[in-house]
Amino acid sequence: MKVVKFGGSSLADANQLKKVKDIIMNDDARKFIVVSAPGKGVNNKHKVTDLLAMCHELSAHDLNFNEVFEIIENIYKNIVDDLVLNIDIDKILSDVKKEITNGASYDFVVSRGEFMSAKVLAAYLDYDFVDAKDLIVFDDGELDIVKSHENIKNILTKHDRAVVPGFYGVDEYNNVHTFSRGGSDVTGSVIAASLDCEMYENFTDVSGFLVADPRIVKNPKPMGTITYHELRELSYMGAKVLHEEAIFPLRDKNIPINIKNTNAPDEAGTLILSKCDVKNKNIVTGISGKKDFTVINLEKVNMNTEKDFFRKLTTVFESNDILIEHMPSSIDSVSVLVSDSSITPKLNKVLEELKIYLDVDKISWERDISLIAVVGRGMINEKGVSSSTFTALAKEGVNIKMISQGSSEINIIIGVETKDFEKAIRSIYKEFYKED
Repeated sequence: MKVVKFGGSSLADANQLKKVKDIIMNDDARKFIVVSAPGKGVNNKHKVTDLLAMCHELSAHDLNFNEVFEIIENIYKNIVDDLVLNIDIDKILSDVKKEITNGASYDFVVSRGEFMSAKVLAAYLDYDFVDAKDLIVFDDGELDIVKSHENIKNILTKHDRAVVPGFYGVDEYNNVHTFSRGGSDVTGSVIAASLDCEMYENFTDVSGFLVADPRIVKNPKPMGTITYHELRELSYMGAKVLHEEAIFPLRDKNIPINIKNTNAPDEAGTLILSKCDVKNKNIVTGISGKKDFTVINLEKVNMNTEKDFFRKLTTVFESNDILIEHMPSSIDSVSVLVSDSSITPKLNKVLEELKIYLDVDKISWERDISLIAVVGRGMINEKGVSSSTFTALAKEGVNIKMISQGSSEINIIIGVETKDFEKAIRSIYKEFYKED
């Protein structure tokens, strides 16, 4: 048995839903389907969730939202009419509009995209509709995995086949509560884990993960297999295809994830596993990065002999609600990397507090730093990965501002000037993915 999730681009219009039905009917194991709200498509310029959010905002300010809601109505009505479905979509839309008018919460309003999407697909497939509010439970804003597992086992096992809206559940007061955007991935993974399924398939508009960002590297190669650990490292550094919280429920039960393309379902996609014995031909699994960091450099002789130095250092950032991204150090110096957005309004205050609290010999800071992660399970037992990486950067004249290697030895983090960001990624990709 497989749990299958379809993203917004897969549900944008009737033609996409026809592809979805073909995919489902092509494999009898695909019994439980989780859906997102319709995304952008050939005739859709906007995502339904964005439109619903705008309707809520307008209504909350006592402004007319009819024009925006009409766009939503047209999307669903066109799908229903084109597929000739036996579903009273007018009543469903009218009920949603009435809830918005009557002051429904933001979470409730934005969740209606998935709700209506699941209603439509269930009618098209002739599957049961099961509301996510009866399955997914939140407690104090966090997913209550135990209660959710219990609900899913008690309810979904009574259905042979069903469609479930993703993205939302209910809180301890039975009010609709949503995951962060893209949270339908999490709904699917929780259901897959609860039912101990064979595989969790996630259909989107790309054929799995690519080694590098195609906006930077021309025609990057796809990843055939990747481990949960590698995926976490790459996702943290900006590679986004799957909601990162979707990993945990499945990792604990060793359930594989297959990222596939609705528009090219026969392509293998990317298989995500707990462990992988397949050695990457190119050593490096993926390259990703993020821009807009500030690095604060501190120097103090015999810093390493002060037992409370790092506690004091992190306390300054914690008390200012600033997350430390990386903190490479040496015997007499340490560099702290933080996001520009978090440090900019507090920079002078933080610098002064560091001087007072740590009594450092020298302190400096630098903006326009970008981080690049070079990730690969094959790096653990392979010599010369760092050397090859740094040589590739040197050939392109990229100045390395910082180096940090994780204790797991599957990633190297490199700091470069933002002006060299794209050039650096291209040079590393070229080094490890030379044309055969």
